[in-house]
Amino acid sequence: MKTIRLRRHSVTFQPECARVIIRPFIPGKPQIVANILTRALALSEAETEAQLQAILLEFASRHFDIESLLLAHYEKVRPQITSPAPLSRVRQLLIGASFSGEYALESAALFNPSMVPHPDQSGVPAGSLRFVMSLRATGEGHISSIEFRTGILTADGAMTVEPASRFVAAPEIVPNPTYRKKPFITKLQEMGFEGGHAAAVMEPLAESFTLQQLDESVARVRREAKPAGRDLRRTLECCRWLADSNYELNFPSKLAMSERIIFPVSPNESNGIEDARFVRFTDDDGSVRYCATYTAYNGRAILPQFIETQDFLHFRVLTLNGNAVQNKGMALFPRRIGGRYAMLSRQDDENLLIMFSDSPHHWSNPEVILRPAEMWESVKIGNCGSPIETEAGWLVITHGVGPMRKYCIGAALLDLADPTKVIGRLRQPLLSPEGNEREGYVPNVVYSCGSLLHGRDLVLPFAMSDKVTAVATVSLDDLLAALQ
Repeated sequence: MKTIRLRRHSVTFQPECARVIIRPFIPGKPQIVANILTRALALSEAETEAQLQAILLEFASRHFDIESLLLAHYEKVRPQITSPAPLSRVRQLLIGASFSGEYALESAALFNPSMVPHPDQSGVPAGSLRFVMSLRATGEGHISSIEFRTGILTADGAMTVEPASRFVAAPEIVPNPTYRKKPFITKLQEMGFEGGHAAAVMEPLAESFTLQQLDESVARVRREAKPAGRDLRRTLECCRWLADSNYELNFPSKLAMSERIIFPVSPNESNGIEDARFVRFTDDDGSVRYCATYTAYNGRAILPQFIETQDFLHFRVLTLNGNAVQNKGMALFPRRIGGRYAMLSRQDDENLLIMFSDSPHHWSNPEVILRPAEMWESVKIGNCGSPIETEAGWLVITHGVGPMRKYCIGAALLDLADPTKVIGRLRQPLLSPEGNEREGYVPNVVYSCGSLLHGRDLVLPFAMSDKVTAVATVSLDDLLAALQ
């Protein structure tokens, strides 16, 4: 194989235990909650004030607005408070603190990166590129979330990274999001809810409807349906579950990119948002948005889901439809091909597949385009992010798993007009774990969720053994020559 110039940068993205958010810490047993409330209510107002001030002295400097978070957690247990007298703000805050705890988002790992051009390129020197990097942050309990970093790739190929803030903030969850009726019904049908009670809920709703309108329709069906049997309860619960799985998030524009965290919201991702593959997608009309597929994990099952944003401030999180929405590693092409969306996938947990759709939210009928061929990828292969368009074809960075569960990074080239046709693939790994890259939470692994082109260089961020993220630069000309 022709020698491919590859340079590992000195930049690394290390997990930082001090980056924390405040999460609810509410016992599952109602009696224990009642006992905690009793003890908090027994304090005098002076004792309450003293206890609260001690907590704020210790924790307030670690968060942007600790009091609003504590009050939000107070509201979660307020229905269980039986005190007839209204509680002071001080006591509400102390009760909120009693049901709160800090969570270190990236205490275990910061890995599986993807890179896209930043939506704001103002003030960037000629020949340079501002980028956004997404990272999978993992903390206590192996719960994963999405973090971001930003920096500059200079004209000569150097990389500078904006320092990560000490602070992290979760977004506002939009309280009354909107939904599109057709994909909502399609997902209900895939889940086995077709006609009957589901139709009664959905028929009165407009093509675009809100969560409030859905709840009103659900309440009407619950009132009118006789008898109110198990099928009715399951259908109505599923309608609300599906709504909760499709949500919108807003970050204040004043937050730096590194201060924004997308933490699990819906039940199907309660144990993690894993391996987001971001891509800058340009539609046929020239409009641009940033899309990502990710793996939602609830502790038992995995489910591919979809994120879209234009500015990394407002995000829509959506379920995907179709019989091919399964397993891991879906990666969207950065534009339509022949008027249709295209997606790489690995439904069978072994081969690399491709599928096409008229909608970015509905996927079926995948076909295999690459199977394991070399020993270093003999167990299974998959993608390392969305394909990259070059003059020679669609460049696909792949990963291969071989003996001893060693992960290496490879590459393949697909035809631009018909990406079911494989032009070439590397017979040897482009990147293999070496030295300290072998040591980590999952040893002997290099892995990426998305690269970008900068001039004639491929900038390849990669995780080292599910622990730390590093970056390499590859000569595009060398890589294309090897693939052809």
